[in-house]
Amino acid sequence: MTTPARSLPTPSGRRHVTLGDAAREFGRYPTPWMIGATLVIAAGMRITLGDWTWADAAVPVVMLAAFPFVEWVVHVCILHWRPRQIGAVRVDPLLARKHREHHGNPRDIALIFIPWQALLWVLPVAVAVALLAFPRAPLGVTFLTVLAVLGLGYEWCHYLVHSDYKPKSAVYRAIWRNHRQHHFKNEHYWFTVTSAGTADRVLGTYPDPGTVATSPTAKNLHGQPS
Repeated sequence: MTTPARSLPTPSGRRHVTLGDAAREFGRYPTPWMIGATLVIAAGMRITLGDWTWADAAVPVVMLAAFPFVEWVVHVCILHWRPRQIGAVRVDPLLARKHREHHGNPRDIALIFIPWQALLWVLPVAVAVALLAFPRAPLGVTFLTVLAVLGLGYEWCHYLVHSDYKPKSAVYRAIWRNHRQHHFKNEHYWFTVTSAGTADRVLGTYPDPGTVATSPTAKNLHGQPS
């Protein structure tokens, strides 16, 4: 699938966007389709396999509770990776490079999504974990199904925060404010994307915004070229 080479309007040209408008735009990009296809296949396999146990109810609960912390670790350790020179080799992964571009232009739609190139190896790794790391294949497929739900939810939430859709619920306003402070106030705080005040509060990156100086590198991570 070809990614449309379009960007959201600049702040001076914000549009009135409904959830339907946002969903149609969301569906024009490859990453949601790749994760969505994984979800459909995994859910179909799980229904076909049967053999339900209490663990199939426990896995989603544990994964949902852990997800804000996984987001935090991935955001801090992988997306905000500082390029390193090891001998003649520059270590600067695709995800980190694309994330720096995303900070440089937070309203470029194509940069909001997980790079589809990364999913070409992330999804097979997730399938391998599902099949090899669980004592029962059906339970592993439960894990894969829930992981796809969480991944699709992450992509939708991240996209929506960066779109012109205006928050209506208190929960979404909190998430919207949390992530925009990360982009436009200080990139060293507010690392969760699908929640606000969860892992950040526990891990010490949820300060009172009034006590935090505006960072000069929020749009130029580490002062590095994108």
